[in-house]
Amino acid sequence: MPPIDRLFSLLERFHVRAHLFHAGPLCGTTKFAARQGRGFLHVLRRGEMVVTHSARAGVPRKLAVQAPCLLFYPRPLAHNFHNAPAEGSDFVCATLDFDGGEAHPLARALPPLVVLPLDAVEGLEQSLALLFAETTRVLCGHRLLADRLFEVVLIQLLRWLLDHPQESELPPGLLAGLGDAQLARVLVAMHERPGDPWTLDRMAREAGLSRSAFAQRFKAVVNATPADYLASWRLTIAQAELRKGASLKTIADTLGYANTSALSRLFTQKVGMPAREWLASRQ
Repeated sequence: MPPIDRLFSLLERFHVRAHLFHAGPLCGTTKFAARQGRGFLHVLRRGEMVVTHSARAGVPRKLAVQAPCLLFYPRPLAHNFHNAPAEGSDFVCATLDFDGGEAHPLARALPPLVVLPLDAVEGLEQSLALLFAETTRVLCGHRLLADRLFEVVLIQLLRWLLDHPQESELPPGLLAGLGDAQLARVLVAMHERPGDPWTLDRMAREAGLSRSAFAQRFKAVVNATPADYLASWRLTIAQAELRKGASLKTIADTLGYANTSALSRLFTQKVGMPAREWLASRQ
């Protein structure tokens, strides 16, 4: 079978934008507040520090970082850095703005914190060499280039998570499904063609499994039935298109619904309010 790109359709439809905001050493305690729709990506290339979180954050309350690593917070989560070296450390930070905030499919699927040693990711050092070079000189466009390089680093991190499902310890969900070779083909196909008539038989054939084996495996790995996942994916697209100003009828046609009423029912059932009311609450 030809290879598939498990990230393209997700990131092409739901962007993640990185913005460099710190480069250089830190000293004392540095606090990073949680803000809706915003994540963080920190790169410690040299040095040590201690990271703390609140007791109810669902992550270690205290984490000692003693080797070069990435610290990735895909969702809003307050965190503090303590005693990062004032000198002799290579350290850069970027905010990550996810289209749709916490409704972004990847933001929902990732654990609250990913800590990954830099030497675990093949090819990462070359990207980081360029990134750190851009943060140490003032040339035309250097901030824009640093932002784009941070996005490259993020894609390399996500690629590593997908290619190492056992080491990643991903929770059941989208990324776990994309880390499964057979389920990934179905998920990518649904992501790319959400308006197709996706029956359970067709999904199972795409995965190369029997109906029962596919349904059981999908539920165990993705933590949703295939029909529920498809409905949620279509709803996520509908919400994004509504925010862009598309009409419900246009969205219903694109997503393969027989009429606007069918999409409206799904919206109210999943969100708890009609689409128009939901959109007004976001403006």
